[in-house]
Amino acid sequence: MDRDEFFREVTIRICGSLDIKAALRNTFDYMKLKLPLDSLSLSIRDAKLTAIRRIAYIAPENEDLDEVVNIPKTVWKRMQAWKPVPTVIRSDTDEYFNMLAPYISLEGNSMITLPLLLDDDWLGSLILCTRGEGRYNASYLKLLTPVANPFAIALANALSYEKLVKYRDRLIDDNQFLNKELSAQAGEIVGGTLGLRHVMELVQQVAPLDNTVLLLGETGTGKEVIANAIHASSKRKNGPFIKVNCGAIPESLIDSELFGHEKGAFTGAATEYRGRFERADGGSIFLDEIGELPARAQVRLLRVLQNRVIERVGGNKPIPVDIRIIAATHRNLEQMVSQNDFREDLWFRLNLFPIVLPPLRQRKEDIIPLTRFFIRQKSKRLGLPQLPDIAPGAVERLKNYCWQGNVRELENLVERELILHRGGSLKFDSLAPGKRQAAVAKEKLEGPASQPGLVKLDELIAAHLENVLRATNGKIYGPGGAAEILGIKSSTLRWRLDKLGIKYRREKVTPE
Repeated sequence: MDRDEFFREVTIRICGSLDIKAALRNTFDYMKLKLPLDSLSLSIRDAKLTAIRRIAYIAPENEDLDEVVNIPKTVWKRMQAWKPVPTVIRSDTDEYFNMLAPYISLEGNSMITLPLLLDDDWLGSLILCTRGEGRYNASYLKLLTPVANPFAIALANALSYEKLVKYRDRLIDDNQFLNKELSAQAGEIVGGTLGLRHVMELVQQVAPLDNTVLLLGETGTGKEVIANAIHASSKRKNGPFIKVNCGAIPESLIDSELFGHEKGAFTGAATEYRGRFERADGGSIFLDEIGELPARAQVRLLRVLQNRVIERVGGNKPIPVDIRIIAATHRNLEQMVSQNDFREDLWFRLNLFPIVLPPLRQRKEDIIPLTRFFIRQKSKRLGLPQLPDIAPGAVERLKNYCWQGNVRELENLVERELILHRGGSLKFDSLAPGKRQAAVAKEKLEGPASQPGLVKLDELIAAHLENVLRATNGKIYGPGGAAEILGIKSSTLRWRLDKLGIKYRREKVTPE
């Protein structure tokens, strides 16, 4: 037999397909014409299972081979000490295979084992078997030994492909799970039919489209929840949803984090890095606290909005991105533009479809449903055996309290109340008017304990605005209105009043 031809034909067949079982079948059909052969098996020693696991095997139709052959731990330890060498197995002389005889069919068969090594790493074994004893000899071993290397390559590819398929399946499963989570979150927006009814109507209008959305509202009003709802209701719902808190990334890293960088772009850039915009390709990106973006990043973001193209730091190759941008801020971007703290052209691009989330104090009908929702959620997380109810007197306290921290403040209050709960209904005594007003009055008079005599800036602004409103009898617009006295636009004044929770009488006067 021509050994070179045998090697070539076997190599072509075993390396001819990523499907290792199909490749092994083609190889088996050829090898059976050249030497005695009834079964062919590719096996590995699986340390996790302490077993011999067959990756692929060809066997007679009436022979049922176990895919996993479990090995006792004592035998397994002895197997680790065996040095792999090509061997014609003889049950009467080979100690190693005599040890395995109870677990593999040696009696009445002839077998050859070829250890498959890659870079001196033992991947597994190729085992040839035929019926009848003494049918293999040294000449067959000499013929087969050279083909161990292509079999080792094929086995390594098969193992890598197996891992890749498992990883892909896990990613698909994770993606389905996250989509379910997003859908559940979008469907469980408390207040969606009450105080947030108008907001949800806007969400349903804009979600199926692909335009940029700007979410405006105080901290803690639920802008991220609404962003989730927009993505989950859009045609991009099966794509990635990347969230970025622009205020949490150091200015020196913001360009790299958002747009990526090339290898060697700066000290420490050992490899290329895909930024958040690239990772969001095919989906949506949520830019929270967009008002915190530094000027340089604002310029780059403007180009993304205009052309849907980015450039990595240190690179000059334009990279197209198919993304939808959802931005959010608690700041007054219009005022920032007038103060040259935010680019006007970027503001125009972002302000295409603004959605304003009202503060919790302006949608009191949502307070009790939200409280009950957080009680259920936090009780489960804290492992409480029963869901406590809300005491009747606490309902009014919750509704009348001015929630400066909005929904987030309510969530924290509920969790704190549950931690301190000792049975009975939740009373929320910390919101009792006497205690709350006394604490606020004391702080206003004395300032924080760490800095006596000082008060918060928002409190001073609120007090001044209240004085101006009293002087104008609540008038906002027109001559003699509060906006004119303060020297600001009426829209800016209304935004500030809403932010501070100051009620005012809306005059029916034509705006300036």
